[in-house]
Amino acid sequence: MKQPKMVLAGFVAVMALATQSPLLLAKTSKVDNNETSRLEALTRFTKVIGIVERYYVDDITIEQIIEKSMNGLLTNLDAHSNYLNQKHFESLKIATDGEFGGLGITVGIKNGALTVIAPIEGTPADEAGLEASDIILKINDQSSLNMTIDEAVNIMRGKPGTKIELTIVRKGESKPLKVEIIRDVIKIDSVYAKTIGDDVLYLRITSFDKKVTSEVKKHLKKHITSKSKKGIVLDLRNNPGGLLDQAVNVVNLFVKRGVIVSQKGKDQKDQKVYKATSTDTFANVPIVVLVNGGSASASEIVSGALQDHERAVVIGEKSFGKGSVQVIMPIDETDAIKLTIARYYLPNGRTIQAKGVTPDIIVKNGSVKTDDEDDFKIKEAELKQHLEEELEKVDGKVKNSKKIKKEDALKKDKKVITKEQLNEDLQLRSGVDILKALIITNKRR
Repeated sequence: MKQPKMVLAGFVAVMALATQSPLLLAKTSKVDNNETSRLEALTRFTKVIGIVERYYVDDITIEQIIEKSMNGLLTNLDAHSNYLNQKHFESLKIATDGEFGGLGITVGIKNGALTVIAPIEGTPADEAGLEASDIILKINDQSSLNMTIDEAVNIMRGKPGTKIELTIVRKGESKPLKVEIIRDVIKIDSVYAKTIGDDVLYLRITSFDKKVTSEVKKHLKKHITSKSKKGIVLDLRNNPGGLLDQAVNVVNLFVKRGVIVSQKGKDQKDQKVYKATSTDTFANVPIVVLVNGGSASASEIVSGALQDHERAVVIGEKSFGKGSVQVIMPIDETDAIKLTIARYYLPNGRTIQAKGVTPDIIVKNGSVKTDDEDDFKIKEAELKQHLEEELEKVDGKVKNSKKIKKEDALKKDKKVITKEQLNEDLQLRSGVDILKALIITNKRR
């Protein structure tokens, strides 16, 4: 008696399926096709692992094969995602409180090359003369080609007092430059303020650490009163970024309402919108923001948000273009992955990632040059070939390149920027000229 029931139940199930709508059948078919494709892809991957394990010329364990596979997967997603084994995971957890042994340099992968985003002010890298957009060709005697960001950082960090040599390729230089740097304990002074004449407050943010908002607010309250008609030059040049909440809070000091930045990812919990809630009195103060190719991440959020809200005139050069969100996801007790889970979007809906913030007024640093900035922009394939040629020069012919040394005129005086110093910085001078015009306009309102 049980068998007829089973047959009948099967018949009813078939009939029920036959009476379903074509749309539901199409959806079911699509799910089945996706699952089939997924299984086929995993089967191919398993076959490749088996072939490598059996025939690869050197002895290699299955654990090593899997680790290399994960490395390849994540590094091919984007420049910021990667696999962290125990050594790299521990290295990443070092120096989260703003003090560590190293060079004081922020790097990224741009067009496939290890590139300086910005040296941190007052650090060994800054004093040695490294600049934003320098391409690091070699670290000591090791080529940086195909090196991940975390691998490069791990090599450059080290015991304070130890020596490291970087070989860099720089726009305008015919040969690679060798820069010798002594590692030191990196302490970041993230905010300082100076005055320019009687009308302008110069506010410099070198990176967005956890003290930035409170420091900025302190300087604003000291220099900007309800009776003053001063304007602000907010200098974010060579600022590699930092904490998102600090960037949002800085914008919140100058914007009364509206979206500051939004974060969009595949997972619903990664969809976030940060809005202004300001009740402060700085919403009507004229602002000029300075950016360059070393301005990245949090500094791009600040400059882009103030630009979109028409709260500031942005001056300088196009920013770096780092507008993605990474999180560290442990996969067991020792290993983890760093994965890009979302992108940032400015109030007007534009993305920062790979695009950067374009200033309202383009002003190049230093003296005016006639050559086009785009002359040094090379496609990734051409860049790699170019760097390989430069590597041959370094290994074969170039033994002594000129030593770089930087002296920042803005550091000569702790409280005031003089007329002489202003004339040495074309971007700052242009920003002050425009700001004074904004101050005059603001007074007439």
